[in-house]
Amino acid sequence: MRFKGKVFAITGAAQGIGRRVAERAALEGASVAVIDRSPIGAEVADSITAAGGKAAYFSADLETHAGAFAAMAGVVETFGRIDVSVHNVGGTIWAKPFEHYEPDQIDAEVRRSLFPTLYSCHAVLPHMLAAGKGVIVNVSSIATRSLNRVPYAAAKGGVNAITASLAWEVADRGIRVVATAPGGTEAPPRSVPRNTAPQSAQEKVWYQEIVDQTVQSSLMKRYGTLDEQAGVILFLASDDASYLTGVTIPVGGGDLG
Repeated sequence: MRFKGKVFAITGAAQGIGRRVAERAALEGASVAVIDRSPIGAEVADSITAAGGKAAYFSADLETHAGAFAAMAGVVETFGRIDVSVHNVGGTIWAKPFEHYEPDQIDAEVRRSLFPTLYSCHAVLPHMLAAGKGVIVNVSSIATRSLNRVPYAAAKGGVNAITASLAWEVADRGIRVVATAPGGTEAPPRSVPRNTAPQSAQEKVWYQEIVDQTVQSSLMKRYGTLDEQAGVILFLASDDASYLTGVTIPVGGGDLG
């Protein structure tokens, strides 16, 4: 019960790593705000509540500044405060060599995997500053050094920079800012795919190159599990990590990104 009495805001919590973090935080006593633009988030909150936990769903488009601020304000209105904010929105939309990206695809990748974290940090900060305490856990990626994902790598490199720079600004005001950089992670099929267009034969080849490189770069030669990712996020959110700030922890089986 490390988080008994704590309030978690978790973005991108409808599926994947975000969902597992929400479920496990609730099991350890936290009140959980499930923030996602997918209505599947409501099912996650209902499932947590049915299991005896405390959760509420907040619909938000975190690719907009207004959406992030409304979400965080809603969490504070519902639960009274935010002790831990986990920013998990992001993910590769396309996978191909950089010369094959269209300009609008470059924009979409950065908008998806950088701005939700940037905006969410900005939105939660006033609430934590007013309280004089808080923990921000950003979710970056090992793929800042990888094949066929240059725009995504640029976005996640920005997440690392946000983490390091914001930590400098707020450490003396009681707020820790940390991040994880997940490697390849086994997860159930996405209920809401990042890219609804079917892959061409060539796109399948490019995507397989990502899979192969991810496994090869891992010293353990495998993908991680959702629990292996969620466990590190929750450690960083806990008092056990009270002397950690401004760092990004790689969680890629030895791949440092």
